[in-house]
Amino acid sequence: MVRHPLLRLAVALAVPALALSGCGGSGAGARTVEVSMVDIAFEPASLSVRAGEKVRLVFTSRGRTVHDAVVGDAEAQAAAERAGGGGGHAHGSGPPAVHLEPGESDELTYTFDETGTLVVGCHQPGHYDAGMRIDVEVT
Repeated sequence: MVRHPLLRLAVALAVPALALSGCGGSGAGARTVEVSMVDIAFEPASLSVRAGEKVRLVFTSRGRTVHDAVVGDAEAQAAAERAGGGGGHAHGSGPPAVHLEPGESDELTYTFDETGTLVVGCHQPGHYDAGMRIDVEVT
C-alpha cells in the first residue's frame, strides 16, 4: 500500500498511462525494427517475431533506387509483383506497404497475428526476383 500522498498520486496517474501505452497510435507499444533498402536488398533479410507482436518497421531507402515494401503472404506478394511496384498501402486497401524515393524514410506498423511465414517484398521491376525480401518467421 502506498502511504505518501504525492507518491499515491503519482501511482494513480501512472497506472492508467501504462495501460493505455499499447493502444492507439501507429507505433504505440510496438517493437521498432530499422530496415535499410540498399541496392536490391533489405537489411536485415530475416526477422523473427512472436504471434500477436506489433512491430514498427522503419524503412530507409539508401542509394539511388526507388523501393517499396509490401507485407503479406505469398499470395499478397504475387499480387504486388503483378501490379509492378507496391500493390498496397500503409493506410488503405490492399496489404500494408510503403513506397520510397531514394533517400526517403517511412514506416508502417504491423501486428503479426498468426504463426507461420510472411514476407516483406520490394516489387519494383526485378527487385523481388533478385531476392529483395525479408522473411518473417512468426512463432
